[in-house]
Amino acid sequence: MRYELLGPLRVCATDGRVLTLSAPKAEVTLALLLLSEGRVVTKEQLTTELWGERPPRSASAAIHVYISQLRKFLADAGAGDPGCPAITTTASGYRFQRGGASYDAEEFTAAVRAGRARQAAGRPAAALESFELALALYRGSVLDGHGDGPVVSSFAAWAEEERLTCLELAIEARTTLGQHREVIGLLGGLTAEYPLRESFYRQLMLVLYRAERRAEALEVYSSARRVLRSELGLEPHRSLRRLHQAILSADRLLDHQPLAS
Repeated sequence: MRYELLGPLRVCATDGRVLTLSAPKAEVTLALLLLSEGRVVTKEQLTTELWGERPPRSASAAIHVYISQLRKFLADAGAGDPGCPAITTTASGYRFQRGGASYDAEEFTAAVRAGRARQAAGRPAAALESFELALALYRGSVLDGHGDGPVVSSFAAWAEEERLTCLELAIEARTTLGQHREVIGLLGGLTAEYPLRESFYRQLMLVLYRAERRAEALEVYSSARRVLRSELGLEPHRSLRRLHQAILSADRLLDHQPLAS
């Protein structure tokens, strides 16, 4: 079976069914147990994750209900067995064991790690394959944005940052392969969606320059400078400023270097 947390929570049962939970707090409970696999999650931790600093008086009873629901849900999915259930009760809380089930966040991390290694070894096509495999695992915001407790929200922030980093790496691999025009539209959308992320401006400027659209590359710099000064009161990072100067002087170092055959 399989657990998927890079998006709305899903559990792929041993018989191939894709199962979801209808109750958001039961989802958050399972997410916290999954993120804390092998460690005891105390009732206090669950309470904070589910309700923050103002839990209802019925919090303890509600947690018992969610755990009971999850045990039935996971048993239906084929998790654990009568002698070794997925969720066990301890003196202070609950412990979750994934057993041999796969987990999309682990697969994402492994794919990015493989991509980095392939990129460092001078194999951009293979690196791109790994990065795209990782990106395909990301289905949207964690729990559809329903989990705002400290553990789930931290994981959601990590997942989003890793996705953006993976996008940067995938675009870098494409530019190494000479696929400049293919990523212009993507980068245009990314700079609009993440206007304070300078790395996307840098990548867009470079591919526009290599696509013989130097004036547009310079306009991207001007736009980035306006946004950064307006929003943060800062000038662009020196790497962006150096690229701007290199484009103005048509520095040959910016030209694409074909891979050796």
